[in-house]
Amino acid sequence: MTIKEAQQSVDAWISDIGGGYFSELTNMVLLTEEVGELARVIARKYGDQIAKKGDLDRALGEELADVLWVVICLANQTGTDLTEALRESMRKKLMRDADRFAERRNQRDSDSCQQDL
Repeated sequence: MTIKEAQQSVDAWISDIGGGYFSELTNMVLLTEEVGELARVIARKYGDQIAKKGDLDRALGEELADVLWVVICLANQTGTDLTEALRESMRKKLMRDADRFAERRNQRDSDSCQQDL
């Protein structure tokens, strides 16, 4: 599924089944809630927190998809083409950050070479 197809699918679901979009403000609050649920899974699966019973019942992919759903809702209702927005963001990062992480890459490559010895 392309990003454009995802935007169209979400819009069709919202129109046909969901009864229309929530307000942008409500969706922003829902996005915050979904990011919190994602953070909970990550903190317990990859972080130092110990999971309680039921904490890991939801998969990481499910939480990421919930975040993506609300992002797509916000894009749709504000007329944002996410394909174009992501393309522009990548272009900006490629130009702006072309040399930004060179030192980190060099250090990582140096560490890798030392391990091979």
